[in-house]
Amino acid sequence: MSLPGMREEDEGMDLLRYPLGRFESLVEVTAEERLNFIQQVPELAKQLRAMVSGLSHEQLQTPYRGGGWTIQQVVHHMADNDMNAVHRFKRALTEDAPLASSYREDSWAELDDYLRVPVSVSLSLLEALHCRFYVVLSSMNDNGFGRTLTTQLLGSITLDTALQRFVWHNRHHMAQIQSLIERSGWSSTS
Repeated sequence: MSLPGMREEDEGMDLLRYPLGRFESLVEVTAEERLNFIQQVPELAKQLRAMVSGLSHEQLQTPYRGGGWTIQQVVHHMADNDMNAVHRFKRALTEDAPLASSYREDSWAELDDYLRVPVSVSLSLLEALHCRFYVVLSSMNDNGFGRTLTTQLLGSITLDTALQRFVWHNRHHMAQIQSLIERSGWSSTS
């Protein structure tokens, strides 16, 4: 889908940057749809680990697109983002419509931990965090998912939307990595 006035090369870059498309929230979430999102949470880190486990150090240092982060930076970003997302989510469960803090993800991606810490550390962190988050999600009722938080970027959102965005964000970055792996002809055991 091209936007009016978008050049072909811009469309290609947008596809590399957003291989799943931009986030779009379901407004009315059914119990079945919510359960589907919840059940994806404990699988996300496992799928990411399987995707990157066979990549060499050089492959992990490859940007997923021109001007983009390396695979290693993306994996570390996913861990930082999910820690922040779970923190905001839990605040919304325990406070009335809290204002969610933001962070300079572009600046964080340049810190030494993104450049020097092995991705296995962030993969382990994601697995543990997703395990705990899954327990919280599984214990919630409909009213809990109707609670809200406020973000600078999105304004007021429900926890239903926050959950959808959490899953989309993980899938979005995994699609960026998978796209690079496929374009580069790398095997999963390179």
